[in-house]
Amino acid sequence: MEDKRNIEQAMADSLKVLAVKMPFEKITIKQITDGAGVIRVTFYNHFQDKYDLLEWIVKNDIISPVRILLANNMYREALILMFTNMQKERKFYMHVVDTQGQNSFPEIVCRNFEELLLEMLPDGKVLKPKHAWLEPKEVAAYYAQSMSFVMIKWIRRGMPLDPEEMANAYDFLASHSLWGVMEELRRQVSSQDRHSN
Repeated sequence: MEDKRNIEQAMADSLKVLAVKMPFEKITIKQITDGAGVIRVTFYNHFQDKYDLLEWIVKNDIISPVRILLANNMYREALILMFTNMQKERKFYMHVVDTQGQNSFPEIVCRNFEELLLEMLPDGKVLKPKHAWLEPKEVAAYYAQSMSFVMIKWIRRGMPLDPEEMANAYDFLASHSLWGVMEELRRQVSSQDRHSN
């Protein structure tokens, strides 16, 4: 098992180096395997294609490390860790964020967030939601899209805010209704107007 993990990590590291040097779409499997020091057949023993490898990176860099925190209701800490792990690989994520093709980077991120949230939510067969639309699959999809949106925008802007500030921003958005956010923004504008006069 350790050998499998080491081989997969070597290919992930190779892809990370290549993605900073050239467009993701132009990277070949041979380049990945050459950088990892393995043969082409080895790649296909572990991954279907380079998009599958990209998804493996997302799962291992962003999703898996936060599972234990989420299981212990440490939501803010999980957010900080996700943003921190992405910031550590800043160049890589900034180069793959706009990856197109059969599995774009935003699609991979959103799908993995949705799967993670579905693991945490009560089973839809057991749960009888107060509002018919609020079934676990719909709730997971909604919050996965919002989290993905925030993360993708942060990456595309060059990760200007530190992980803690991003966690605070997302926590504020996730814990307030649209109406509450609108009220807060109006209060801030009103306060700024008073201070400038």
